[in-house]
Amino acid sequence: PEHFALEQNYPNPFNPTTSIQYSVAKSGPVLLTIYNVMGQQVATLVDGAKSPGTYRISWDAAHMASGIYYYRLQAGSAVLTRQMTLIK
Repeated sequence: PEHFALEQNYPNPFNPTTSIQYSVAKSGPVLLTIYNVMGQQVATLVDGAKSPGTYRISWDAAHMASGIYYYRLQAGSAVLTRQMTLIK
């Protein structure tokens, strides 16, 4: 990949699992976290070094309440955030 990117999760809305795709352009630490609408961190999906490439990860939210969640990708100084909806 030529650039840092965070795609919209699929499916959205979802129940109870969804897939998140992201791309990193250079090697380094990557952190992908999920927050509820109150800003509380509820999950960490990725926390480690990644090589350049495109990745896909699933999140199983079976234990979470219905509602809106935000997922945040951080790689170096770059940060991207997107919104997703869990409907049970």
